[in-house]
Amino acid sequence: MNDKLVFRLVMTVSIIVFVAVIILNRKILPVPETIPSFVFKLPKLNALLNGTCSLLLLLSLYMIKQKNIAVHKKLNTIAFVLSAVFLLSYIVYHWMSKEATFPLESPLRIPYLVILFSHIILAAIVLPLVLLSFYYGYKTQLPNGQTYIHRHKKLVRWSFPIWLYVTITGVIVYLMISPYYIF
Repeated sequence: MNDKLVFRLVMTVSIIVFVAVIILNRKILPVPETIPSFVFKLPKLNALLNGTCSLLLLLSLYMIKQKNIAVHKKLNTIAFVLSAVFLLSYIVYHWMSKEATFPLESPLRIPYLVILFSHIILAAIVLPLVLLSFYYGYKTQLPNGQTYIHRHKKLVRWSFPIWLYVTITGVIVYLMISPYYIF
């Protein structure tokens, strides 16, 4: 595959995921009459997945600083797979469940909303960055004999901190909103 095709594919996937999340959060699709009991466990699973990804990303950073590229790639691959599982779980939960709202009278509402909105915006931005980072990290050589590593490093300067922020704030959002879930 050439780079233009990969870029178009990454952007298409990112837009489809973004639109799917918006549709599911707007409750446009019909919700089943009976919600399976596992759905109510998904927010806790999502927080666990986000927390695990945070740790894996930090370990991955440590491994690349130690020049252990093989372990770095494995840790990032596991984090990527767990993030994909998170995305599926997130979609199922927000499709089938009622939306929890943070109380208006809570003094933590403003900090919660700031964290939530920054989390949402950066989560939408990070998907194409992560996908392209993976592409550049796993692609070995350019046609002219150079490697993609310089592109990978350049992009990871942005994708890594954003991805880490999104995974950490995902846990924080869960901890803040979990008392208000409607089951």
